[in-house]
Amino acid sequence: MIPAIETGSSESTPEAKAMNLRPAQSGASPWVLVAGGFHANGGMDKANLALAQCLANQGTPVHIVSHGVDETLARHPLVTSHIVSRPAKSYFLGRPLLDVAGRWVARRVRRQWPKARVLVNGDNCLTPGINWVHYVHHAWRPMPAEGPLWFRTKHRLNDWLVSRRERVAAQIARVFIANSNRTKRDLIELLGVDPRRIHTIYLGAESEWGMVRSQERKLSREALGIPEDRPLAVFIGSIGHDRRKGFDVLLEAWRRLCAEPSWDVNLLLAGRGSAEQECRQKVVKWKLEERVRVIGFSDRVRELLAASDLLVSPVRYEAYGLNVQEAISRGIPAIVSANAGIAEKYGPEDAPLLLPDPEDVSDLASRLVAWRSNMAEWKARFERLGDSMLSYGWPEMARRMIALVEQLDESDLS
Repeated sequence: MIPAIETGSSESTPEAKAMNLRPAQSGASPWVLVAGGFHANGGMDKANLALAQCLANQGTPVHIVSHGVDETLARHPLVTSHIVSRPAKSYFLGRPLLDVAGRWVARRVRRQWPKARVLVNGDNCLTPGINWVHYVHHAWRPMPAEGPLWFRTKHRLNDWLVSRRERVAAQIARVFIANSNRTKRDLIELLGVDPRRIHTIYLGAESEWGMVRSQERKLSREALGIPEDRPLAVFIGSIGHDRRKGFDVLLEAWRRLCAEPSWDVNLLLAGRGSAEQECRQKVVKWKLEERVRVIGFSDRVRELLAASDLLVSPVRYEAYGLNVQEAISRGIPAIVSANAGIAEKYGPEDAPLLLPDPEDVSDLASRLVAWRSNMAEWKARFERLGDSMLSYGWPEMARRMIALVEQLDESDLS
């Protein structure tokens, strides 16, 4: 028995009844998609959702093996959801169950439809097929873990396991889809993947959000209690002990800037993680309660960005950077590390907001001051960049992926 719950209508054969397999419409073979989530609350999850929606809407049956699926997608008549449990709500404990369930479903779908496409995310399911890589673990060796002993032990074990699994995934996948050229380089240089098997397809933008309008900004600021005349910067991302997102560098830069009477920008930190409490304690210790707010996780990113003047993302490693793209697509300037995948979309005129060294607190502070001294010009520049991003949304990304896969012949996938 696999650790999954299958939903949907069933077919006439005993095996199909057991799996709720559905017939391919118009001769289309099914796709099997294996990923942690298919919903709108996370970067990778949004991308997975967009691909599944596009496939189903064009008439392709889809089997989804995941810990969670958007309700609207799950109700689609061509979607069969195989929901995998997460013991104690832990992704660490749920990962091996997702792997087993994904391989089980893939084998049985392929047995009935030999030309079925199987797409997985990274190392979450060790089965041949298409690997859509959102993150390369070998590219980021976490800093020594902090926190309680149980957390540090789990952290080390998880790092060892995912690195080992990632090498296996790199060996068995037939085709790789990278979310940036940064990710492509990491696959080649760190995992030895043949560059001929890698295709770069950037993540789609939130095209329906559009540029922030004055009334939307006013309402969002009122909801957050932000005065209209107070400049606001926002950080959106995990606040974990591994420090990958660089919130610690940002906090230290803010502490230094707030020591200057001329610095009038407030900071809002949106995200959860194992270091969230420590972050809150630092804000109190440094007497920054009036200048820095830690609000925890928020699923209202659109509204947060509408209230903001700047997004800051001093990441130590980022395969892409969907939070940065979301900000720019709303016309919000963004300071981000130059080694992040999203930096590939910055033009020469935007480069002053790219951080050469995400560890350099002084450099970050200097770039923040440079932005503040010319806010209107930076806003105009990033509105132009945002306009160029809005034409390439989630549907366009999904269609590009499907077209790529469909043009591959059997030798590419075998």
